[in-house]
Amino acid sequence: MSRVRVLVGTRKGAFILTSDGTRDRWEVSGPHFAGWEVYHLKGSPADPDRLYASQSSGWFGQIIQRSDDGGLTWEPPGGGPTTGPDGMPVGQSNRFAYDTSGPNGKPLTTHQWYDGTQHPWEFKRVWHLEPCPSGPDVVYAGVEDAALFRSDDGGLTWHELSGLRGHESGPLWQPGAGGMGAHTVLLDPKAPGRIFVAISAAGVFRTDDGGLTWAPKNRGLRSQYIPDPDADVGHCVHRIALHPDRPQVLYMQKHWDVMRSDDAGDSWHEVSGNLPSDFGFPIDVHAHEPETVYVVPLTSDAERYPPEGKLRVYRSRTGGGEWEPLTEGLPQSDCYVNILRDAMAVDRLDPCGVYFGTTGGQVYVSPDSGDRWRPIVRDLPAVLSVEVQTLP
Repeated sequence: MSRVRVLVGTRKGAFILTSDGTRDRWEVSGPHFAGWEVYHLKGSPADPDRLYASQSSGWFGQIIQRSDDGGLTWEPPGGGPTTGPDGMPVGQSNRFAYDTSGPNGKPLTTHQWYDGTQHPWEFKRVWHLEPCPSGPDVVYAGVEDAALFRSDDGGLTWHELSGLRGHESGPLWQPGAGGMGAHTVLLDPKAPGRIFVAISAAGVFRTDDGGLTWAPKNRGLRSQYIPDPDADVGHCVHRIALHPDRPQVLYMQKHWDVMRSDDAGDSWHEVSGNLPSDFGFPIDVHAHEPETVYVVPLTSDAERYPPEGKLRVYRSRTGGGEWEPLTEGLPQSDCYVNILRDAMAVDRLDPCGVYFGTTGGQVYVSPDSGDRWRPIVRDLPAVLSVEVQTLP
């Protein structure tokens, strides 16, 4: 029988939840990196034992950790020290390839870097790690301030795909409330070289040549809070998702509006339909039904909790537009948690399992595609990310 491994990043460490295919009884391992912020934790589709974690703190800075045994043990790739006296990462595990000297060769202050034109750029954290199906050593990192890096040696060294940050629209990008992060990285399994990146608050960008050149893909988005509501860039995209069998169809949870694209991002149209609110963060797609989509609405951008205090996941079986609330097993009164952008995932079992975590420390599972829910754990630190591996 297949197994599932749920990888949970929280404000105070990482947790690994494992179960058999029934998804009934769970073993909980953790906290790993106790006390550290683990912004994202994700496994390689090429090797189920290879995991990557983005570990950071305001005191010690940013570290990438790697496990080659399914999370039993962790170390920075290449080993050696992880931070220097100023809290900056110094080991081979964190050698990001950009200019680390300021004007006249003087060293920079913590987290300050300069590009080729001597403009300062602040590297705060790794928001998202996206391992590549082509091999366990290939992994992408979306960071704040918004940039994309790639490693071809399992995180030992990194080089920037600088065409993204160097795009002509870059000076117009502005941070969202959580910072200017490249928070979503999607690899098109049917078009080698095609990558989608979502940035808050800039929008969606696509490359078709492996990251050399990029184009904004925001036509059809409309945002009332920017000077030009229909601008090419400047939209606060919270999350994008696709089904690997139909990667030309993209779904988006925007700051306001749930959107859909049928042409790989070239144009978007709204599919919010009958949702009680079209504000939210996560969005995901059923593993076996490309037209089945999940979102978790919140009351508003000022009131980031479920409408009426009722925690409801909404499912559309028509690719958006028509939505049904999924409530069985979820609290339907006095619930005021948030569900963040990376905190929802699906497994590949049949029936498909759906998972999400909350800022109240609960992680829920529905082993029947959303019909019924139950908590796996209740009292973790605030959940930042949830990813799932389906194991043999």
